[in-house]
Amino acid sequence: MDQKVIIIGSGLGGLVCATLLAHRGLKVTVLERQRQAGGCMQSYRRGQDDYDTGLHYVGGLGEGQILDAAFRKIGLRDLPWVRLDADGFDRITIGGAEYRYAEGYNRFVATLAEQFPAERTGLQSYVDKLQEINDHTLQWLNGQAMEFPESVTVGAWDYLHTIIRDERLIQILGASSQKMELRKDTLPLFNFAHGNSSFIASSWRLKGGGSTLVDRLVSMIEKAGGEVLCRKEVEELIVRDHQVVAARCSDGSVYEGSLFISDIHPALLQGMFKEKIGRGGMFFRRMTTQPNTMGMLTVSLKLKDGQLPYFNDNRYVYRTTDVWGYAEQNRPDDVQGLMISCRVPDDLPVAVDGKVDDRSCCYARQLDLLTPMPWKDVETWSDTKTGRRGTDYLAMKQKAAEQCVALAETVIPGLRDMVVESYVSTPLTWRDYDQTPFGSAFGLRKDFHQPLQSLVSAQSPVRNLFLTGQSLMLHGVEGVMMTALNLCEQVLPKWLETPIYNKV
Repeated sequence: MDQKVIIIGSGLGGLVCATLLAHRGLKVTVLERQRQAGGCMQSYRRGQDDYDTGLHYVGGLGEGQILDAAFRKIGLRDLPWVRLDADGFDRITIGGAEYRYAEGYNRFVATLAEQFPAERTGLQSYVDKLQEINDHTLQWLNGQAMEFPESVTVGAWDYLHTIIRDERLIQILGASSQKMELRKDTLPLFNFAHGNSSFIASSWRLKGGGSTLVDRLVSMIEKAGGEVLCRKEVEELIVRDHQVVAARCSDGSVYEGSLFISDIHPALLQGMFKEKIGRGGMFFRRMTTQPNTMGMLTVSLKLKDGQLPYFNDNRYVYRTTDVWGYAEQNRPDDVQGLMISCRVPDDLPVAVDGKVDDRSCCYARQLDLLTPMPWKDVETWSDTKTGRRGTDYLAMKQKAAEQCVALAETVIPGLRDMVVESYVSTPLTWRDYDQTPFGSAFGLRKDFHQPLQSLVSAQSPVRNLFLTGQSLMLHGVEGVMMTALNLCEQVLPKWLETPIYNKV
C-alpha cells in the first residue's frame, strides 16, 4: 500500500483511525500541535502526579456490550479497566435524598422503582427505548439500516414527559448527564440515549487514567509503521484540483498525502484553506456559525494519604432541583451541581474481570469535581493566555473551587481538610490547549429541531478530506470510537481493495 494518510489532531478519533489504517499497511502520519498526544484524553502532570482532563469513566465494556467488541478489535480491552459498583455506579443526591443507578437494565428499573413504584412501567419503557436506539444505531453505522435514526428529531426532555409523570424522576434520569450538555430545548433523544445506555449496561474506570489509553494507541501506531509527531501545528491545507494534497505546519514543514482526516473542531478548518474550495467553503463557514456546547470547570484535588477511602462509583450532587436547567445559571460564586470522580488508586487490587473486592481497603489520592461553566463567566479574559490572565481570574477560579468543595462536602464531610493541593481549569484552559471554540466540552451542539445541520457527516465536501471527533454525530468515548470505526468503513472502500476489519 503506498497511500499516505495525514491525520490532523491526536484526539481519540484521530488515534483510532491512525491505528486501524496503519495496521492495514497505509503510511500514517498524525500531526499534533501540542507537546503530547491525546487531545481530551491526555493527562497532565503536576509534581509526581498525573491528572485526567476528559476521561473519567466509560460504559458498555462488559462481554458482548457495545464497546467491548470495538475495544477488542482495536487492542484496548486488555488495559486495566475497573468495573464500577453494580449496586450503584452513579449515586445522585438532590435535595438531600440519594438515588442510585444500578448496573443492568433490569436492576436499573428495579432500584429506582423502589423509590418510585408508580413509575415502574415508565422506567421499563425508558430502558427499552435506550436499547432500541442503541441497536438501531449500530445497524445504521454498519450499513445494515438505511433509515436515519428517528430519535434525532425527538427532544429528550419532551420524550421523558410522555412516559414519566413524576417531575422529580425526570430530573433524576438526567442527573448523571454532566457527560453531555443537558438542555431541555435542544438535546436530541438520540444523544441522550447514547450518553446513558451503555453506562447502565456496565460502567468502568481506567486505572492509570487517560494517558494509559493514549500511550497504548500511540505505541500500536508506531509498531505498525506509523508516526505521531507532536509540536506540529497545521496552519494550511494545500489544495489542487479540488482535493487536499499537503498540510503545511507552522514550523514550515510540509506533509503530502493522498487521504486527510481531521480530528480537530470542524470550525478550525475554515482558516486553513488559502484558496477557494467550491462548496466546501460554504460548509466550513457554516461550521464557524454553528452553536457549541458549554464548557466545564474542573477542580482537581490531591488528597492527604489515608484520609478518604476509595469509592468505586461517581457522585452527582445538586443544590438545585432543576437539574435540566441549572447549567446556564451556574456561577463561580453559586455552583448548583457537580460530578465527583475518584481516580483509581495505583495500589487498588483488581480482579481479571475488572471487579473490585468490597473487602479491600485503599484510600483515594485524587478527586475531580466537574461543573458546567458558561462562556460568559470567563469571556472577560478571552484575550489572555494560560498563566497570564491576572489576579481577578485567579480569584474567580479560587471562588469557584471553594464553591465546588463546599457542595462536595454535603456528601463527603470534611473534604476541605483532606486537600493538599488543587488545580482548576476553565473553558479558557480547554480553548487554549485544544483550540475548541469557547472551550466547548462536547463539540458542536446537537439540536433535534435541526438534525441535518447539527449532526455533521464524516465526509466533508472536499473529496479526500474526512472528519472524526466529538463534533460528529456522537460525542464521548463511545460516540467517537463508533464514528471513527464507521469513518474507516467509509474511507477504505474508496481507497483500498479490501476492508480493514469486520463490522462491529
